Amino acid sequence: MKKRKKLGQYILNAVFIAIVFAYLMPVITLISCSLTDETTLLQNGYNLVPSKFSLEAYTLALRRPMQMIRAYGVTIFFTAASTLLSTLVVALLAYPLSRPNFIWKRQLNFLVYFTMLFSGGMVPMYLLITNVLHINNTIMVYILPGLVSAYNVMIVRTCYRGIPDELIESAKIDGAKELYICFKIVIPLSKASIASVAFLFMVEKWNDWMTSTLYIRDQNLYSLQYLVQRLLREVNMLKNYAGAGVLTAGETIPAETLRFAMALIAAGPVLVIFPFFQKYFTKGMTLGGVKG
Repeated sequence: MKKRKKLGQYILNAVFIAIVFAYLMPVITLISCSLTDETTLLQNGYNLVPSKFSLEAYTLALRRPMQMIRAYGVTIFFTAASTLLSTLVVALLAYPLSRPNFIWKRQLNFLVYFTMLFSGGMVPMYLLITNVLHINNTIMVYILPGLVSAYNVMIVRTCYRGIPDELIESAKIDGAKELYICFKIVIPLSKASIASVAFLFMVEKWNDWMTSTLYIRDQNLYSLQYLVQRLLREVNMLKNYAGAGVLTAGETIPAETLRFAMALIAAGPVLVIFPFFQKYFTKGMTLGGVKG
């Protein structure tokens, strides 16, 4: 009997190891391809281990190190600032929407839900940002637009509704005010859902390259994703003109390996942060989608 249990445990461990390896294989392949010579990669295809080691892609990606560092700093700053502000606003807005005794609950719920159905469009948004708010070509253009997500509000509101009303009523009997109840009772009990929406918003902001394309002209304010897009376009352009005598004999442009290197540079911080949010993510999305 014990031998059967040990055999079953070994099989289960082997299955889980295989699953973990399957999840890690794309990341390992990404790293391997970014460290492979361009010609070797085109000839042999993708491998888990570099066939011929080369740092040419990273040399090209980091040929302007200060620009890359500045883009990293700008992206980290507006991602952190907008995530903190958005999480705070969403957590506060969801609280009155979840309370049954709030007099304007239906009207406010409709306004939040309405923004999920209809959008003003790109042109009105561009005119609002450039002609009314005048925040184009500033760091605030990354932070203010899209600060409140109706979808995130709905998730947090649903989680708040799952908190027993008796707990809130007992706090009111003890003299607790609404802000105290929100910050000391409701929000601490909803950490999983709030962490989940914070991570979703953080990833959305980290991957934002359209804002730089539309509103930023100052190179010191370029986001990391826009810089990656711009570098890849420049390399593709050079590759297209390679046959026109732009390159010297025997010289190649690591266009393919550069894509892998830039993907790793751009997605690296998210891959590092995700494990810390993972335990909240599944639980938070489940609470926000089922309760209430």
